[in-house]
Formats: sequence, C-alpha cells, structure tokens
Amino acid sequence: MNSILQTIALLPLALLRFFARAVAVIMILMPHTGIRWTTRVNLILAFPELKKSTRLKLERQSVTNQCLAIMESIKCWGMPSQYSIDQIKHVEGLDILKNALADPKGMIAVVPHLGTWEMMNAWLNQFGSPTIMYKPSDNAGMDKFMLEARQRLNATLVPTDEVGVRAIFKILKKGGFTIILPDHVPEPSGGIYAPFFGHEVMTTTLVSKLAQKTKCAVIALSCIRNEGNNGFTVVCEAMHDDILNQDLRVSVSALNQSIENMIRRAPEQYVWSYRRFKDAENFKGVYRLDEVAIHKIAVHQKS
Repeated sequence: MNSILQTIALLPLALLRFFARAVAVIMILMPHTGIRWTTRVNLILAFPELKKSTRLKLERQSVTNQCLAIMESIKCWGMPSQYSIDQIKHVEGLDILKNALADPKGMIAVVPHLGTWEMMNAWLNQFGSPTIMYKPSDNAGMDKFMLEARQRLNATLVPTDEVGVRAIFKILKKGGFTIILPDHVPEPSGGIYAPFFGHEVMTTTLVSKLAQKTKCAVIALSCIRNEGNNGFTVVCEAMHDDILNQDLRVSVSALNQSIENMIRRAPEQYVWSYRRFKDAENFKGVYRLDEVAIHKIAVHQKS
C-alpha cells in the first residue's frame, strides 16, 4: 500500500487533480450514496434558506473539492516538506499567528476540516514543534503512509486520550503550542451541545477546557485552495473572545461560531461529507430520511 501511495504522490499535481475531478464526476452522478449524500444532507441542514439550485451547485463544488483535498494530501505526504511549503503562495493574518506563538502561556491552533489542511502542516512547523493528537486511520496502509509523513516534521504526535490531553496541557504550560481539529463529533463524555449553523450539535470541550485552565492564546488556521489551482492561502484568524470564558457553554459556543464564520467564507472547500449532525438534538436518523423531511427539520429547527 505504501509503495502505491508513494507512486501516486510522485505524479504531477495537475494530473492528480485531473483524476480527482474525474472521480468527483462519478460521485456527482450518484446523489444518494456515500460522500455525495452526506454532503447533500449537511448542506440542507446548514443552508435550508438557499435555493435548491444554488445548494446543488455548492454540493457539486464541495464533492469536487473534497476529492481534490484527498489527492493533494497524498501528494504532500509523499513529497519533501519543502514541496508543501512552496505551495503556500499567500498568508493572511501572519501577525496574529506570530503574536500567539509569542504568548508565554502557549497557543492552541484550531484547524477545522476546511481546504487542504495537510498542505499547511510543513509550513506551520517552520515556527516550532507542535504537539498534535493523532487517531489511527481505519485504513492501515494509508495510516502508515500518513504517519511517516507527519513524523518527518517537527511535530510530536500524542494519542487521542487522557495521556494525550495531559501531554498537551504540559506543553501549553511550557509556552509551546498544539494543533486541534475541533469539528469531530466527540463522545458525550468529551463534549456538550452547542449551536452550529443554527442547530445544537455535540461539540468537543477540549479546546475550551485547555484554554480555561492555561489562559493560552487560541487562534484559527485554514489552508484554502486558490482560484486557478494557483497554490494555497493560509488564513490566520483570532478566535471569538468568549473562547476564554469560564462558562463552558459560552466558550464552546464561541468555538463553533468561529468555525462557522470560517466555513462561510469558503463553504465549497469544507469537508461536508463528515456526519457532523448525527448526534444533534432531535436529529436522530437524519441521514436516513428523504430530502423533503430533512429540509422540514432544518427549517423547523432554525425557526
């Protein structure tokens, strides 16, 4: 598996993007299966106010961008770090990142599944040695390939459990920094319900609890694909001030609001194929309903 992925990574990026778009076309022709269906459901729930034609266009763009992100990630995993760094053509808000890194109380970089975040890793590692939680992939071959790529960087990988949490806490106390992907659906023990696109969804409390305990800087990062496939733009943003609020509900809501704001600037590049609303209140089984029923639920919940 590794040799196959390494061979794929050596192909020109333009060719990989051609393959990605071809796969996307096939997925788009099957609207009620896999990535396409989950993307459709999520977009109905997030944007019920959009005209159906507008939402379908966004859906097709999202599927295409998700396929592109997969191929681009394989490419950067199989290439030297400098390759990924060279793909970053523009950086917005660099001072925000530098000021946060200089905070003696440490920094949390919140990185949602927006754009091709893997392409940003090598660039970010130029500023220090982040500690990152790592959960093995279900695909052993892909997992090994990805893990080896990440270990070539300055990053320290820790497990997604109490051991990893303690390691991150110690790093922050020393003024270091960590990267956390905040938009997974956590176990109930590690999350609370908070608003996201107008719906109450189970959301991680990890970022908020770490921020509350350490008073560290918290910023958001994303890596957006530029138009015309002209590299990527890294966007560094300040989080909502309430992220440091001692009220956990207020803090977690601020986290989701910041993520939502990021997504709204480039919704076509968000990974909508993740079942983010599966544990939302009153949404049980929503991914098994028909479109009319889903739209009614979305409108009712937002009214």
